[in-house]
Amino acid sequence: MMKKQTYKIDIFSVAKAAGVSATTVSRAMNHPDLVNPTTLKKVEKAIRKTGYVRNRAAQTIHGRRSATVGLVVPTVNYSIFAELVQTFNDTVADLGFTLLLATHDYDLKAEFQVLRKLLEHRVDGIALVGLDHSDDTYRLLASQDVPVVAAWSYSETSQISCIGADNSEAGRIAARHLLSLGHRRIGLVFPPTHENDRARSRLDAVEAELREAGIEVPDAWRVRSPYSVAQAKTACLELLSKHHGLTGLICGNDIIAHGAMSSAMQLGMRIPQDLSIVGIGDFAGSADMYPALSTVQIPAQKIGVEAGNYLVQSIAQSDPTNIVRNKIEVILQPRATSGSPADK
Repeated sequence: MMKKQTYKIDIFSVAKAAGVSATTVSRAMNHPDLVNPTTLKKVEKAIRKTGYVRNRAAQTIHGRRSATVGLVVPTVNYSIFAELVQTFNDTVADLGFTLLLATHDYDLKAEFQVLRKLLEHRVDGIALVGLDHSDDTYRLLASQDVPVVAAWSYSETSQISCIGADNSEAGRIAARHLLSLGHRRIGLVFPPTHENDRARSRLDAVEAELREAGIEVPDAWRVRSPYSVAQAKTACLELLSKHHGLTGLICGNDIIAHGAMSSAMQLGMRIPQDLSIVGIGDFAGSADMYPALSTVQIPAQKIGVEAGNYLVQSIAQSDPTNIVRNKIEVILQPRATSGSPADK
């Protein structure tokens, strides 16, 4: 559990930590080009260490809420977090709050910077995606008297409140689905898992489930692709054109699965007769693809509603130290892209 500061962090605290004057700290924040680079680095390090956030809303009456909440998501490309963002926004808006949305493109250093900017504008609460965040981010959150919730991921040992899916369970369900249909030659198409707890948990669970069934996936059957239809298609074209005899693919999410489907069809493979494909997410449009995508549903709308309600309630109760951990169940959605292998 994060340890809260028991004293107010101000510009003088930063100055003391950096060994400079408060005037120098102010100049470093407002006119960094006028500060010696070595001194600037000392001030920036002290700011990160102390968790100081300047108050851009200092003119606001003390104690008055800004009626804004911040939501930081990795990306707004494709439809990965679209339903989460929409339902979270609708929920907090109905309760009288305005949403400030920021993205970091799966870069946790960038996430720290955008989070600081939101806190400088004195948002009343913060929602993040997932549980992988930099040490600087966790220290910053610990230093602020602001409720925070991690949406999308669930862990019984999370440092902050979390409302989301057990991504390990999603991975296990995807693997069990193909195994139950009789598949043994299964390829894995996942994004890089560093700094992405969702992808890492899913992949680890898939591999564990396959090992338990006596299947070790060769490195040649493992493909890395970011969440991009075009890049997933390119990666899967290379994998499938090598004629490994694969009968099934498990994809890190539906975006990657879409690219895998496109590559298989370009190579003249029949889905699911020649190749079964399973995604994770059940994003908007997955059921309307042709053929309709088999996937494990992450209930994004429910997560968005519950996270929004929780954050507003925490703001009203003025108790950011209370940690809740709510697991939203994932659901298998078997559709037209999965079936028994032709040689079964």
